[in-house]
Amino acid sequence: MFEFATFAAGCFWGVEDAFMQQPGVSSTQVGYTGGHTPNPAYKEVCTDTTGHAEAVLVEFDPAQIAYEALLDLFWRLHDPTTLNRQGPDIGSQYRSAIYYHSPQQQAAALASKEALEKSGRFSRPVATEITAASHFYPAEEYHQKYNQKHGRHCHISF
Repeated sequence: MFEFATFAAGCFWGVEDAFMQQPGVSSTQVGYTGGHTPNPAYKEVCTDTTGHAEAVLVEFDPAQIAYEALLDLFWRLHDPTTLNRQGPDIGSQYRSAIYYHSPQQQAAALASKEALEKSGRFSRPVATEITAASHFYPAEEYHQKYNQKHGRHCHISF
């Protein structure tokens, strides 16, 4: 039985690419979530007025990869201490966020954030928001599997 996880960690191209490569992940889709405008388009989201984050919806098999392993990858992909910014990308659409799909995911996300904060890995506080998953709007087709189609274009490294 497959489950879903949703993560925002800056430009969704590189984030999607990283999750796609994980054994146990069956599919990924980039899109927009966490905002207030219905059916936003990329140009709208880039105005920083819709409230949406660029995010990746991950479908995974928990028998093959644990949600906690996805969280570990999420934390490694970006700097969770920067508010509304990742690398050269600035704006609330590039915020760090975990959108949980169940109480179990919420508990795991909160525990992993607390563990990261206590680890001393970062000198600044973790700015990642952890909130319930809301409507996910798929991004335009040209954004889907972008790195796979065009080569790496994002600051993400893992």
